[in-house]
Amino acid sequence: MTDPTFRKLIIAIDGPAGAGKSTIASRLAHKLGYANLESGAMYRALALKAIEWDVAFDDEPALVQLAHDSRIHLEPTIAGNRVLLDRRDVTQRVRESDVTEGASRVSIHPKVREWMVARQQEMGGSGGIVMEGRDIGTVVFPHADVKIFLDADPVVREQRRRQQERASGAAAPVNAAELRERDRRDRTRVASPLQPAADAVLLDSTSLSEDQVLERIEGVVRQRMTQNRT
Repeated sequence: MTDPTFRKLIIAIDGPAGAGKSTIASRLAHKLGYANLESGAMYRALALKAIEWDVAFDDEPALVQLAHDSRIHLEPTIAGNRVLLDRRDVTQRVRESDVTEGASRVSIHPKVREWMVARQQEMGGSGGIVMEGRDIGTVVFPHADVKIFLDADPVVREQRRRQQERASGAAAPVNAAELRERDRRDRTRVASPLQPAADAVLLDSTSLSEDQVLERIEGVVRQRMTQNRT
């Protein structure tokens, strides 16, 4: 699908927890030969460090200092990103429920998000990326070439999360009520609330298979690539 004759795109995929963003972004990036930047993994890495260092999730100044003192790196692989925290591989640990819940709480702080956004812009500003999260198309890359807002019914998202967590061996899977609470925090936070960008393509994946979602997003990307050639 890639064409070396034109500039590589910045592709933003936003949406709530469990909508399938990570899997779709990884598959799309692989097909395009792009990097896959998973913003949620960065927040989870910080939440993990807060747990390990006994920093309260509601202590914004301490969390910001912790972020400045941390090295969070995403290393793309065929199977998805490896998450490195201070050079330590925490890929599996950051998928566990306590860290995921902590990331949702850490991410509400404006100064934490400010630090994260700056790092994400450094990592993806040159293009050739598929980046997924909650505010990529609205805040991190408001001028992204392609913006997708991927959503699904909370019950379906719960089912998908359970399947993912069973596959990874994670304990205590989330439920629909927890997903709705995360949605509420994400949508009502002061800094970068979860909402589709005005020019985003809205895609409800409730009744779609993973392959169907990927096919529709590929269609949007192809259209943008065609426009870039004209």
